[in-house]
Amino acid sequence: QVQLVESGGGLVQAGGSLRLSCAASGRTFSSYIMGWFRQAPGKEREFVADIRWSSSGIIYADSVKGRFTISRDKAKNTVYLQMNSLKPDDTAVYYCAAKLSGRRNYDYWGQGTQVTVSS
Repeated sequence: QVQLVESGGGLVQAGGSLRLSCAASGRTFSSYIMGWFRQAPGKEREFVADIRWSSSGIIYADSVKGRFTISRDKAKNTVYLQMNSLKPDDTAVYYCAAKLSGRRNYDYWGQGTQVTVSS
């Protein structure tokens, strides 16, 4: 059974930094794409970034390019999202997700971690 557990959320001032972690377990992820999504109150869920576990191919949303960095540590089975130059608009619940490469939808989701950026 795949389990994804996010951590690292919290309160930070605008311009500050935060690093989110997603601990993945229950499977070998060599054929998976790992993604980060976020959802603010009253808004739809938004794609942030993803990374191919094996090749390290990366895609970022335009809103976070140059500020956020996604990475993974194979030995620790962990995906990270380093967030720099944070803005109040980045405030949201951040979710880690996973899918098999070639799947249309993400099949596995974490519980989410709250990120709040004050002005």
